[in-house]
Amino acid sequence: QVQLVESGGGSVQGGGSLRLSCAASGYTSATSTMGWFRQAPGKEREGVATISGDGRIAYADSVKGRFTISQDHAWTILYLQMNSLKPEDTAMYHCAADRYTPTRFEWLLLHPAAWPYWGQGTQVTVSA
Repeated sequence: QVQLVESGGGSVQGGGSLRLSCAASGYTSATSTMGWFRQAPGKEREGVATISGDGRIAYADSVKGRFTISQDHAWTILYLQMNSLKPEDTAMYHCAADRYTPTRFEWLLLHPAAWPYWGQGTQVTVSA
């Protein structure tokens, strides 16, 4: 059974940095796609960044140049380095996993409902 556990959230001032981690167990491997999503109160869940086992990476326009997604070599930990944080980045951040399908990779960033495996989330709060 796939299990995803996020950590690293917290409260920071605007302009600060945080690094989120997602510990993965279960089926995850180099043939997976993993991603970070976020959901602010009263808003729909949105894609932040995704990464595949063959090195493909996609970012939401709102975080390009500020956030970096990566994973360890064993594909057991997914990271999200967040720099130059803004108050509008405040949200619950979740990691997600799916089997890798090349034709769906970029589509998955925009369709959180399509992901089968989710963590419980870690809260990020950015003050002005």
